[in-house]
Amino acid sequence: MVTRTTADAKGDVVVLLIGMRINRFRAVHLWLPVLLAMGRMLRELERDPARGLRAKVLLTASPRTYYVVQYWESKDKLYAYATAPDAFHHKVWARLNRKERAGKLHGEVGIWHETYVVPEGSYEAVYGDMPAFGLAAAHGQVPLEKRGRYAKDRFAHRSANDTAA
Repeated sequence: MVTRTTADAKGDVVVLLIGMRINRFRAVHLWLPVLLAMGRMLRELERDPARGLRAKVLLTASPRTYYVVQYWESKDKLYAYATAPDAFHHKVWARLNRKERAGKLHGEVGIWHETYVVPEGSYEAVYGDMPAFGLAAAHGQVPLEKRGRYAKDRFAHRSANDTAA
C-alpha cells in the first residue's frame, strides 16, 4: 500500500536556491574554497536553528554545477543571516568581493542564487512512500487527506482552515 503525504506548510514559504558552477576545472584553488564554504555555512546554520534555515536539499545539475535548495522561516531571517557580521557568509562574501575588486577572479567559478517568497495557495506537494523531504522536511508532513487528494484542493487549502487538534 502506498502512503501519500503532503507538506504541512502554513502561510508564505521562503525558498532560496544557491549554487556554484565550475567554469574551469583546473582552477581548483578558486572553486574548491567556494564549495567548501557552502558546507561550512550549512553547518553553521544547522548549529543555530534560530537563524531560520528550516531544511535543505543538496543537488547537482551536472559535473560542473552544484546547488542547495534551502527552506527558510522567513525572508527577514534569510536577510539577517546574509548580512550578519558574525556569520561565516559575511566573511566569505567580503573575501570574494575583495578578490573581485583586485582582479583576482577571472571567471573560473560562477556563483548564483535565486530567492522566492511563495504565498500560501501558490504551492502544493505530494510524497508517495517518502520520508519528510524538501518542503515537508521544512514544515512537517501530514496525511494527504488533510490537505486534499488532488493538487487543486491542496492549492486551495489555507492554514486558517486548520482546526486545532
